Amino acid sequence: MDVLPEDIERIEVISGPGGTLWGANAVNGVINIITRKAADTQGGFLDVGVGNYQSEAALQYGATSGSDLAWRVYARAVDDRSMETPAGTSAHDGYYKPQGGFRLDWSPSSDQVSVEGNFYYGAEEQPGAADAPVEGRNLQASWQHELDDGSSLQVLSYYDESRRSVQGGGDGFTLSTYDIEVQHSFSWGSWNDIVWGAGERASPYAITDRIALANSLLFEPSSRTLNLADVFAQDQISLPYQLKVTLGIKAEDDPFSGVTPMPTARLAWQPTAKTLLWTAVSRVIRSPTPFDVDAVEKSGSVTFLTGNPDFLPEELTAYEAGYRGQLTDEASVSVSTYYNSYDHLRSIEFSPQGGLPLEWGNMIEGHEYGLEASGDYRVADWWKLSAGLNLLREGFRFAPGASGLLGLAQVGDDPHHQAMFRSSMNLLENVTFDADFRYVGELPDPRVPQYVELNARLGWAVTDRLEVALSGFNLLHPQHQEFVFPGSDEIKRNFFLETRWKF
Repeated sequence: MDVLPEDIERIEVISGPGGTLWGANAVNGVINIITRKAADTQGGFLDVGVGNYQSEAALQYGATSGSDLAWRVYARAVDDRSMETPAGTSAHDGYYKPQGGFRLDWSPSSDQVSVEGNFYYGAEEQPGAADAPVEGRNLQASWQHELDDGSSLQVLSYYDESRRSVQGGGDGFTLSTYDIEVQHSFSWGSWNDIVWGAGERASPYAITDRIALANSLLFEPSSRTLNLADVFAQDQISLPYQLKVTLGIKAEDDPFSGVTPMPTARLAWQPTAKTLLWTAVSRVIRSPTPFDVDAVEKSGSVTFLTGNPDFLPEELTAYEAGYRGQLTDEASVSVSTYYNSYDHLRSIEFSPQGGLPLEWGNMIEGHEYGLEASGDYRVADWWKLSAGLNLLREGFRFAPGASGLLGLAQVGDDPHHQAMFRSSMNLLENVTFDADFRYVGELPDPRVPQYVELNARLGWAVTDRLEVALSGFNLLHPQHQEFVFPGSDEIKRNFFLETRWKF
């Protein structure tokens, strides 16, 4: 699902593992998009944009009914044209997708009730095949209630369905998800803030042979219902000398690997109002999927690779420490370091009898460590500068007895260093100019050369209700490559002209 930028309140980027609150697969970070309430998006707007690689249009309208009921409805259509391969031919990866939806917020007394839904239908281009139709829909309902003792109770439930079809061949893939979560927050004494809860998720899916690549990649069985249950608790403890300790644990009952605990412990010290030092240790997993357990890959009539019913969760234990400071009224900085220890990473092994078929195993282990730094500096009321730096070192190895097939490159292809620099300027009362410069170091295997690129946006608020903006992406080179794999794209310079009208 796309989210209209007009409806986004904020975007939280949680660096590092977040298993205690987010569960399995929140291994290296979480991006959390929080949308605005319907009461904050009143009136209408029309957004139309066109570029050399993308065109889009969106229409939304919101209103209130009485003093405690607000709503909005929207429709949007996106048309992304295909990129090109390094050979100059079409990558056949374009798509078009209309979508629409609504949100309803009701706030009587000490309660908040929200209901929202979305749907989409479109098609994705496929190399050497007809376009693949895609469609989906979701419905979410939440209830928050403030109790008399100052605690709060939240119930969240949602339904989501995604469907991918083969043109002229019927359904190829369908996934439905039913989820319900309950969360209770309260204070215990003057120094414990506790949140705990539980959830249950059911995900029935079906994959037909028609979606298989020339019948070479199958799933046996081709359908399942995956049930995931969890309970969690977290306590934030306030101690003397501006110390805070956060202790938490989530236990998930995964359909393939059983119950797995994911604990975390965090210590924060704020010696002054403008200085924060922190350290943390966490454990999180990537849980097995049907691809790890049920996949069957064939080469002609020969079964070449199979899933492993005994596939283990991939594990991460992370050690982190950091500093955040407001150096002056104009400057702030954040620095964090980490050491990640990985175990049971996915590998390819010979069958227990030797030879074919190969099967997934858990015979790669290792570590990585690095540093992330960022800072902001306000040069003037109308000009803000931001910068960031990431450094990464990796050391992986095969466990004793591993086959060593495909080498360690299968773990990932990551740059050792990245950097960014951003300038945001209010040139005039109604004109803004933003520029984002990024540097990405060389990818080792497969090798991709380092590159630098620049994005920029010039916006003009013609009136309080009408805005025009011109954006350019990857402006420094006609094209560059970011990854190497069969049919990979070359990322080309592109432009986008957008007009937004509020009414």
